[in-house]
This record gives sequence, C-alpha cells and structure tokens, in this order.
Amino acid sequence: MSVDLETLMAPTAKVEQFMAEFLANRPFPINLRDAIGYALLGGGKRLRPLLVILSCEATGGKVDTCLPAAAAIEMVHAFSLVHDDLPAMDDDDLRRGRPTLHRHTSEPMAILAGDALLALAFEVLACRLTDAHVLSTICRELSIAANNMVAGQVYDTLPQFDEGLSDREKLEVIHEHKTGALLRASCRMGAVCGGADAAQLDAITRYADRIGLMFQIVDDLLDVTGCSEEMGKATGKDLDAGKLTYPGVLGVDKSRTEVERLRGEALAALEDFGDRANPLRDLCEYMAVRTS
Repeated sequence: MSVDLETLMAPTAKVEQFMAEFLANRPFPINLRDAIGYALLGGGKRLRPLLVILSCEATGGKVDTCLPAAAAIEMVHAFSLVHDDLPAMDDDDLRRGRPTLHRHTSEPMAILAGDALLALAFEVLACRLTDAHVLSTICRELSIAANNMVAGQVYDTLPQFDEGLSDREKLEVIHEHKTGALLRASCRMGAVCGGADAAQLDAITRYADRIGLMFQIVDDLLDVTGCSEEMGKATGKDLDAGKLTYPGVLGVDKSRTEVERLRGEALAALEDFGDRANPLRDLCEYMAVRTS
C-alpha cells in the first residue's frame, strides 16, 4: 500500500518547535547550545517522537499532552547517535547527510553535548509534565530504555553473551536492546500520556516490539543493499567490522521474509484500536519498505 509520509509525519513539526523553544530558553554556553542544536535539530526521521504521538492518539490522547515525552525520547536518541559516531565507538564521519558532530565541532564538545542531551531529556519531563503519576511512569520507561540501549551497544561492540546462544539469538538480544528499547519506550510513553488501560498498553507494547525488530532488520538490509547517498551515512560498515547482521546470519531473502512476518504481527496487535490506530498501521507499512 502507498503511505502519504508527509501527512503521517506532520505532527512531528510540533515536537520540532517544542524542542527548539526549550533549548533556546535553557541557559547554556553558546558553543554548547549550538552543538546540541546541531545534533538535535538537524533533521532525521523523527520516528521515535512520531511513535509517541501516534500511540497517544491511538489510546485517546491529544498531541499537546505528549510533547514533553516526544521531545525527551528524541533527545535520548540524539545523544545515542552523537556518542555512537565518536572515534572510540563507530568512528563515523557522516550522519543524516552531514558531518557528524565531532567532525563539525570537536570530540570533547561532542562528548559534552551528548551528556547534556541525555540529562536534558529528563529535565524537559520534570519541567513540563504536571501529573505526578504520568511523570514518574514516563521517567521510569525512559530510564529503563536508555540503559537497555547502552547495554545493546555493549552487546554490539564489546560482546559478552550467555553461553550457548546461536548467532540469531545473539542478534535478537542486540536489537531488542540497542534499537528496540527506545522504540518500545516511545510507544509505551505515548500510550501512558494517552491514558491507556492495561490491555491497551499490552497491545501497544506488542506492536512496538514487532516494529522494533522489523526496523533493525530493514536497517541491516539497507546496510547491504543501500547506498550512502540514500542513507545519509556510510553503508557496509557492519559487514566490514564483522558485526552480526540479519542478512549475514539468515541471508537477504530470509531476512525479508522475517520483515513480512513481523509486519503482520504488528498490525494484528492493533486490531482492537479501530480507526484511531490507522496512522500506526500506516507507519508500520512504511517501516517495512523504507529505503533510507
């Protein structure tokens, strides 16, 4: 099916404005603010804040109620990209079609800007969420996700797994943590902001887990089949580094079959939400066939 991506992504403009205004009003050294802005406001898919918004709306909430959560998850994501790109980590020169932050500024500034982005995520929640229960729940979800994401990076770059795991099982552990954790938190945070009951939160979580793994398999496929111009970053680096990837373990065709299975399971998780979940369905369809 054809997805109108521009319409689907439209709500993220409010998140962009919210983040820009919050950063502009936060006292920082000028060079630090500029570095944070370069990393945070320099484009990107805005997938995680979009998932917050769409999950909030699917459970009956309004966009304005979840803007702090949407901004916070994007700040954590931006922090992770800045630090992942550093020479001590993935050593990348290109991100979103531009020089990575440590190339644009310096390595010390990139480290400090990443640190600030992580802390800023929780600051925006504490300053802008007024309901104590929602605040504590959102902070718990985000802190767990951030730590799981860090664990996933360790599994990916400094691996130490339980004995006896197959390569496929290792891949699932990596992706569940490194990529899936923030996508899962995005959906759950949005659902909490929307006032989800236990059954709705469980269904949203099932959806999130499926699209999280699907997203990473597609990313692995694009690293093999895409080009740097389309992706906005270097491709083929995972293979060159000897990292585990789905095409490397399953092959390209079986990886695509796995994407289709996860797509079907994600859509099935939304059966009880009615038309309010149509944007989540459209997003799932887009994620399954994206080319960048």
